[in-house]
Amino acid sequence: MQSRFRIQDLSPNRIISAYLRRLKFIHHFYAWKEAQSKPKNPVMALSEMKDRHANERCFIIGNGPSLRKMDLGKISDEFTFGLNRIYLMFDKLGFETSYYVAMNELVIQQSVDSILQIKAPRFLNWSSRGLFLKWNNLNFLLEKFNPHFSKDLRSGVWGGATVTFVAMQIAYYLGFNEVILIGVDHRFHTRGTPHKVVEGKAIDENHFDPQYFPPGTKWQLPDLRTSEHAYRLAKEAFEGDNRRILDATVDGDLSVFPKVEFKDVLKKKK
Repeated sequence: MQSRFRIQDLSPNRIISAYLRRLKFIHHFYAWKEAQSKPKNPVMALSEMKDRHANERCFIIGNGPSLRKMDLGKISDEFTFGLNRIYLMFDKLGFETSYYVAMNELVIQQSVDSILQIKAPRFLNWSSRGLFLKWNNLNFLLEKFNPHFSKDLRSGVWGGATVTFVAMQIAYYLGFNEVILIGVDHRFHTRGTPHKVVEGKAIDENHFDPQYFPPGTKWQLPDLRTSEHAYRLAKEAFEGDNRRILDATVDGDLSVFPKVEFKDVLKKKK
């Protein structure tokens, strides 16, 4: 299997950042363990969700510009996962996604008010729990650092450098046997060292909304190599259990999953 890292990507800042994140993890890990001894703890909440969608299908909606080429109203009656700042599209969609997922700390910190307005069950990074006074309909996931596909959310998840991978782990745990990707373009116009923190520009060419990351908003550059490694783990996990992930993204660059046409997927539902 191709290595997840290239020497040129391992900058001093990236190494230091990774080290600091692991130090913080120790605190969050013990807090997670302590929380399990309390009533209505996060593990109990997750346990109630296991296999609730057994043998059903869902759509994971990425945030790529290709979404602008699709009529998403056609999946309004499907189970859907929305990611990060997908809420910017809710008014245009005419519906909210069935589930919402955000794991990146910068995204969550800068979206607290918007996340609180989402009615659907939300899955967030355990490390962000202090930003929310009430946990109604909020589900927290412990993020671990060892590369793996988690089949049990209660034991934690690997981020895989993309929230899309976390959504796949959630979909598996909820029992979905078919996951269809849309808007996972897997390419970015903005280049630089993976995970480097940068600021948004006047026009965001990387996402479905030109104001997805407006000026002053901080975000981290993608790590497509690690994402591809994570996606291969997801493909292996799903197919090993006679489930599957299909990619219906319009003109996407991701080549891990079987490609399908969006219109054909809709016909199959009928």
